[in-house]
Amino acid sequence: MKVTDVRIRIGKKPEDANDRLKAHVDITFEDSFVIHGLKIIDGQNGLFVAMPSRKMPNGEFKDIVHPITPELRQEITKVILDKFEEESNKTEK
Repeated sequence: MKVTDVRIRIGKKPEDANDRLKAHVDITFEDSFVIHGLKIIDGQNGLFVAMPSRKMPNGEFKDIVHPITPELRQEITKVILDKFEEESNKTEK
């Protein structure tokens, strides 16, 4: 599955400056399938991409969608974080 578009919405409000949530992401595959609601989070080991999720009655969060293979997860993460870096550099200038 080829990623054909990534849209990043970086948090720009002053209160977002220290927030772990760095951006909201929409990703399109093959110009025909889009997933909304991914997030870029600043975790203990650096930035990571969180899949869309919902809170379960027991308080745990469960992914609504997620890649099956580690290779696809790595590809999605790389494409999104590369685009995030590109967009972050634009907003800093």
